Amino acid sequence: MFGGYGLYILFSLPALILGFWAQIRVQSAFNKYSRVRTYAGLSGAQIARRMLDSVGLSNVRVEQSHGFLSDHYDPRAKVLRLSPQVYQSNSVAAAGVAAHEAGHAIQDASGYAMLQLRTALVPGVQLGSWLGPIIFIIGFFLSPTIGTSIAWLGIGLFALAAVFALVTLPVEFDASRRAKAWLSTSGAIYNEEIRGVNSVLDAAALTYVAAAVQAISTILYYVFLLTGRNRD
Repeated sequence: MFGGYGLYILFSLPALILGFWAQIRVQSAFNKYSRVRTYAGLSGAQIARRMLDSVGLSNVRVEQSHGFLSDHYDPRAKVLRLSPQVYQSNSVAAAGVAAHEAGHAIQDASGYAMLQLRTALVPGVQLGSWLGPIIFIIGFFLSPTIGTSIAWLGIGLFALAAVFALVTLPVEFDASRRAKAWLSTSGAIYNEEIRGVNSVLDAAALTYVAAAVQAISTILYYVFLLTGRNRD
């Protein structure tokens, strides 16, 4: 279908390799530095609470979530949720992840434009990520006269996922920047420990780069199929 799996692999393989490598780096960095206790001995929950309080965000709750590395900030509920491996741990890895998520809460409070844009894109992405490919397939199998416009509509809907992935990059990079800056000056960790924080957060950032590359590769695949059919 669609020229065989070879064409799809041609477009997707680089992104798949990058994603696989990124996951390995994340697991390796987190596992390594989750075994390194910070000298200050603060848990991830305490790190997040201190960072939030330092900028007056006492209204943002810090809660324990379920699941491995399920850490996230909920801008609607104003809740920072940390996985058990981060919430309870006093490791260098936990400090980095907790501060990163607190960075998202600070972005929200300061009206960081890229975070607001990403949040606004969520409904469209949820719709377009599953509806877009369906509409594309329908349009692809119709006659070019009718189907081309429908297929392009499907590509446009799915493209929202790529836009979301691209917008996510500055959001995540900025949250890590805020985390590193606060950890470096707050006394929550010592100077030599920031190297471990950098390793964990930089590896995590690579997963978002891989997601963006994958989304763009998929769009290019759809565009190649459609334009190739129209040339035929």
